[in-house]
Amino acid sequence: MTNTTHFGYKTVAEEDKVREVAKVFHSVAAKYDIMNDVMSAGLHRIWKTFTIAHAAVRPGFKCLDIAGGTGDLAKVFAKQAGPTGEVWLTDINESMLRVGRDRLLNRGLLTPTLLCDAEKLPFPDNYFDRVSVAFGLRNMTHKDQALAEMRRVLKPGGKLLVLEFSKVAAPLQKPYDIYSFKVLPWMGQKIAGDAESYRYLAESIRMHPDQDTLKTMMEQAGLERVTYYNLTAGVAALHTGIKL
Repeated sequence: MTNTTHFGYKTVAEEDKVREVAKVFHSVAAKYDIMNDVMSAGLHRIWKTFTIAHAAVRPGFKCLDIAGGTGDLAKVFAKQAGPTGEVWLTDINESMLRVGRDRLLNRGLLTPTLLCDAEKLPFPDNYFDRVSVAFGLRNMTHKDQALAEMRRVLKPGGKLLVLEFSKVAAPLQKPYDIYSFKVLPWMGQKIAGDAESYRYLAESIRMHPDQDTLKTMMEQAGLERVTYYNLTAGVAALHTGIKL
């Protein structure tokens, strides 16, 4: 019997979700940063800066940026870890990974990049000081398996950072829904020539676990001292956890 999952608001076979998510990011890769700036009014850069501060990467650290896309976190981590460090940029989508790799190279950063599935990380146990995933967890089919893999590759004392869209505060829910389902697809059509992909992105945010549910999932994956920080009234949230 075929296992099913959600793709936005649709119920699809698990293998179909992988293909459909890939289509979305192949479509938006070239305009990804422009659209992020437009649809978040630049706030995604502030959220990522907040995440980088909580990562507190030091020289010599080994870092893994999962679903790293255009390389915003990996770029800073590579500079902070320095020549004695090791920073990997990974993504399951080749189009996104190519954009990130090229941007790192254009900045003179020879950071290794790898096409891989977060649910089956090709790294040894207890290897990384920091693991991060920004706006990628909600697109993964088996989030629990991905979180367990992230914990596995962390060193004891290492930190996982999950930056993701989350559940917005109740007073903002109605205007946020109007923006997400009316304005966002319209902007996607005008800027990226693709309304449907941005409609999926809006739906995927609503299907993602809320702040407390994700906290529980991280604890169930074996992480300790799990906490979260609401950003912009819960439009996004940063979850952190430690492997002890």
